Amino acid sequence: MDWKSFPASGKKRETDYSDGDPLDVHKRLSSTVLLGFAMMGFSVLMFFLLGTTILKPFMLSAQREESTCTAIHTDIMDRWLDCAFTCGVHCRGQGKYPCLQVLVNLTHSGQKALLHYNEEAVQINPKCFYTPKCHQDRNDLLNSALDIKEFFDHKNGTPFSCFYSPDSQSEDVILIKKYDQMAIFHCLFWPSLTLLGGALIVGMVRLTQHLSLLCEKYSTVVRDEVGGKLPYIEQHQFKLWSMRRSKGRSRE
Repeated sequence: MDWKSFPASGKKRETDYSDGDPLDVHKRLSSTVLLGFAMMGFSVLMFFLLGTTILKPFMLSAQREESTCTAIHTDIMDRWLDCAFTCGVHCRGQGKYPCLQVLVNLTHSGQKALLHYNEEAVQINPKCFYTPKCHQDRNDLLNSALDIKEFFDHKNGTPFSCFYSPDSQSEDVILIKKYDQMAIFHCLFWPSLTLLGGALIVGMVRLTQHLSLLCEKYSTVVRDEVGGKLPYIEQHQFKLWSMRRSKGRSRE
């Protein structure tokens, strides 16, 4: 038995506990925490943007129920309405667009009402079916309105889906809903999921740091205890080796 095979002190055993670089570990944890906070900040920004562009108009708009409508009369008003458009950074122009009116009959109540494309069209101009994008080409605006008029004229009394407000006394009916419940669900679900994911990442990193600190304290105590007992063990083993060696020489 070679007594040199035993470590001379507890210092060599202490080096076995430091396999990784603490600086690299700290950098990885810091970058992970930053990722979690970035996700949380992005989710708050999503809540703000979606809340102002989708949730707020949806809450302010009247709640509508689905029904069926039948086109009665379509007409393009003789008087065109004014609109404004931009043609550059510092360029603004004035134009006009045709107002298309679509009169429909609600099947379930027999009430006559003006049809609009969606909720936004009602808020912009309650007299017209829709408000086209303003520009200088009057022929293009007129052709678009004529195409829509022809579409409803070819319905020939065929019922189609529409949405009305049962709590409102206004005679406004919309063709499609711009914001439905599924869109509201996605506006709330994905930002909430991102916020929860960021919070979980930050919480897991904090928990990992806490457990790492506890592990480091425990390993320090263990190293101190082992380092105190190791010289005594080595000394005892060396004495046994010396006694065996001396006995072997005496027999010879």
